[in-house]
Amino acid sequence: MAKSELIVGLDLGTTKTCVVVGELSPEGVDVVGIGTSPSTGLRRGVVVNIEQTVQSIKKALEEAELMAGCEIRSVYAGIAGSHIKGFNSHGVIAVKGGEVGQRDVERVIDAAKAVAIPMDREVIHILPQEFIVDDQRGIADPLGMAGVRLEVKVHIVTGAVTSAQNIVRSCHRAGLDVSDIVLEALASSKAILTEEEREIGVALVDLGGGTTDLAIFSNDSIKHTSVLALGGTNLTNDIAFGLRTPMLSAEKIKIRFGCALSDLIREEEIIEVMSVGGREPRRLSRHILAEICEPRIEEMLALVDQELIRSGLKNMIGAGVVLTGGTSLIEGMQELAEQIFNLPTRIGYPTRVGGLRDVVNSPMYATAVGLLLYGAEKEGVEKRFRIRDENVFNRILGRMKKWFVDVK
Repeated sequence: MAKSELIVGLDLGTTKTCVVVGELSPEGVDVVGIGTSPSTGLRRGVVVNIEQTVQSIKKALEEAELMAGCEIRSVYAGIAGSHIKGFNSHGVIAVKGGEVGQRDVERVIDAAKAVAIPMDREVIHILPQEFIVDDQRGIADPLGMAGVRLEVKVHIVTGAVTSAQNIVRSCHRAGLDVSDIVLEALASSKAILTEEEREIGVALVDLGGGTTDLAIFSNDSIKHTSVLALGGTNLTNDIAFGLRTPMLSAEKIKIRFGCALSDLIREEEIIEVMSVGGREPRRLSRHILAEICEPRIEEMLALVDQELIRSGLKNMIGAGVVLTGGTSLIEGMQELAEQIFNLPTRIGYPTRVGGLRDVVNSPMYATAVGLLLYGAEKEGVEKRFRIRDENVFNRILGRMKKWFVDVK
């Protein structure tokens, strides 16, 4: 297969590394391969051991290449972690020649991103929310419009330079180029949310292994992003401690028997629990497990609710909340979320892809499928993600060339 036809999403998660291969088709994107591998080199969405991360990527890569029958050279990689910060900014310029052109759009976005960002942080995304031409608001694409003043409202997502560098390094050591680094919540939204939800107002909550990502959309644009350093791994720790069972066994129990609401469990339900140190397995009531799970899940969702209130946008979420990510599959999650958020809630499954869609039809693949769809949108624009242009002279020269173009 030609390299240009293939798009690859790499979801570097705290519990699993997932590679999804997609092929561009007239209808959109067809999934042609998938590979997963347990993740050991990440904590709370951040790389803590490059060697282990490289091994996880290689293993998942091998599986995906075998399934798709191709060689993978470049990927769209997801980024998460509590170091991610999002904020809104505003830019204004005078339009040259009375008609908004591509250069004017680039200049106004440059003006909006001209904010002081600490040296240890990197801009990951600049997401336009709306353009304003001569006080005419709510414009999605101002190209070709007549006007003298152009404004833009943008949402800027920044992350720690070192975290982004470590993701790029891990990929390079696994023999991969990084086409772009994408905020995981933004990627998930591409695969999960409908156009109506984005328009009316919706909160996407991606409940991953190490982090919980929040993205709020309204009027078809992103309004707020946030990453909380809590996830399914915290729940696994609680189960391992509460039931005195090994971590591996606790993870299996969580997936198979975990429940977010103890009221949903019948008293007579019994589960078998592995003991530590080679002791005999024990039989316990499933009710005990639910009583361990419920407070932790309640705490996670309550923190998300606090973030919704803090953003000042909770009243704009007409379409409610969409939960996705592996942890959202726990029984009773939707019911508990509706109680806490006091908003309609659904579990989001990836859509908008063809091919092997039944293989990726699970909330745990939402980010990887979203990265595919993000890549399909960006495929026309040749871009390689660089962490800080090392040659400052080249950067200044590039800016000066832009000035000369503007003067003409």
